[in-house]
Amino acid sequence: MKHVREPAVAGQFYPASRMELQSNLDKLLAPSGKKINAIGVIAPHAGYIYSGAVAGAVFARVEVPRRVLVLCPNHTGMGQPLSIMSTGSFRTPLGDVAIDTQLAEALKKGFPLLREDLASQEREHAVEVQLPFLQAERKDVTFVPITVGTGQFEVLSALGVVIAKVIDACGEPVLIVASSDMNHYEADEETRVKDALAIEQVLGLQPSGLFQTVRGQHISMCGLGPAVAMLTAALKLGASSAELVKYATSADASGDRKHVVGYAGIVVV
Repeated sequence: MKHVREPAVAGQFYPASRMELQSNLDKLLAPSGKKINAIGVIAPHAGYIYSGAVAGAVFARVEVPRRVLVLCPNHTGMGQPLSIMSTGSFRTPLGDVAIDTQLAEALKKGFPLLREDLASQEREHAVEVQLPFLQAERKDVTFVPITVGTGQFEVLSALGVVIAKVIDACGEPVLIVASSDMNHYEADEETRVKDALAIEQVLGLQPSGLFQTVRGQHISMCGLGPAVAMLTAALKLGASSAELVKYATSADASGDRKHVVGYAGIVVV
């Protein structure tokens, strides 16, 4: 029997009611012109009230293909440093999203450091909150979750190279989603300055520059690993530009400007 990963944060990060969630998504995914075919994106994963508008702007901007790879940080500390799930599905209020077994197996074969692991995703929110956006944009979407719990640049870069090779061999588009919030729990003004430094490196398609900037400037970007791997893969797949679709901080929703989290929505083509 295939494992069904039940929702961990429905009713907390996003509505648990199918009807309410769909209504929410209809507003967040308002069309913004002609959709583009992207290689990768960075999308935030906070509660929809805080970061939903940024995530929605990203997914409304891109043509979501049938196959998606979602890279996320490990907030819980559970499971393997680099983990993957290759069978089963994730459940959301909109229904079940199947894991792309063929894509997952190819990634495991190409990168043996990826370990089959359920524990890292059981309570992790960073993949789960992306899925309703993908489901709303593409009913038949399938995906592979990879949890990135390592901060070693060489490993992240090597993972990105393998991701590019596997996608290149697929013969059809695969969108790479790097699930990440930006700077955490500092004043709004300071967070915006720090985030601008990191965003500049992403827009310049500089995975090494992003890594060095985030570490050197003490920017608490939780999805640094996923972003570095995504950018590395995107460059190998011929990426030529990146666009900041939307930026916000939690203060835009809460009004609290003393302790904020930054959210960047970026599309790489």
